[in-house]
Amino acid sequence: MGERKGQNHYYPPDYDPKVGSLNKWHGTHALRERARKIHLGIIIIRFEMPYNIWCDGCKNHIGMGVRYNAEKTKIGMYYSTPVYQFRMKCHLCDNHFEIKTDPANLDYVIVSGARRQENRWDPTQNEQIVPETKEVQKKLFDDPMYKLEHGAKDIKTAEDAKPVLGKLYERNSSVWRDDFEANSRLRADFRSTKKQIKQQDDKDKALLAKSGLDIALLPESDTDRRMAALMRLHSAKSIAEKDRDRRVAIITRPALPSTATSEHAKLKVVSAKLDPKNLGIVKRHSTSSAALQLSGVKDIANAPEANVTSAKKPKLLLCNYGSGSSDSD
Repeated sequence: MGERKGQNHYYPPDYDPKVGSLNKWHGTHALRERARKIHLGIIIIRFEMPYNIWCDGCKNHIGMGVRYNAEKTKIGMYYSTPVYQFRMKCHLCDNHFEIKTDPANLDYVIVSGARRQENRWDPTQNEQIVPETKEVQKKLFDDPMYKLEHGAKDIKTAEDAKPVLGKLYERNSSVWRDDFEANSRLRADFRSTKKQIKQQDDKDKALLAKSGLDIALLPESDTDRRMAALMRLHSAKSIAEKDRDRRVAIITRPALPSTATSEHAKLKVVSAKLDPKNLGIVKRHSTSSAALQLSGVKDIANAPEANVTSAKKPKLLLCNYGSGSSDSD
């Protein structure tokens, strides 16, 4: 088929073979539009996403293997290997992101416009067989003692893994020896779980229909049950009852720190709590009592009978301080 390549080219009558190829004669590049920025050192290529990324513009996920028309630019060298950078536009928004090659680590690095979805892990953590690096391979080839130590370490690792592998093999054989029984047991567990889920869904639907709500109910927990029990035992008061209790506490509070409430005032407070209509009476009584306490002994003695709370007038204690003797009447 190679001889047919030159038969499909049209050479115009004024073509001069001294110029060179037909592209030079027409003044175009072989890649046509993909080489429109060739004078800037940029060429358009088809780039395939090497791993999963998140676009910084639209915050959407772009999977590995998605292809873009990328501008390829040479930005440096790693020894004798060129380092290329690729600039492309997200197909979901107007954001551009740039990715460059990393020959040192045999990987790609995101420069700007996106972030990598981290799916990398250390293969030695899940006991995978990791290929040797170039430094280790070179050392194994040049150093016989290191090769011997490396082989002894591999033998010891294999011996340590034998018991674990034996247990896994025995468990696998015991569980799946009778595949029909194992399958029946799994299907029975699945049916019971499905039945419980259906019962819970029916209960949730009935509760939502009763309350007239259209929300997603979460499964119950022990903390929710304890909180519900505490709320059921707690006697909630209305705003009017709380205001009444606060007003009674303010009214019955003594005017002075050393003044104690009498037994008669306590009875009035109890009656006021039982009958809210008597709050005005308690207020007048406590006000008159406080006024009498702030007044002197003479004011109490001369106070009218309507303002005196006790049945008898208070007795006055008189002493003779003029003679200077210790006797007093």
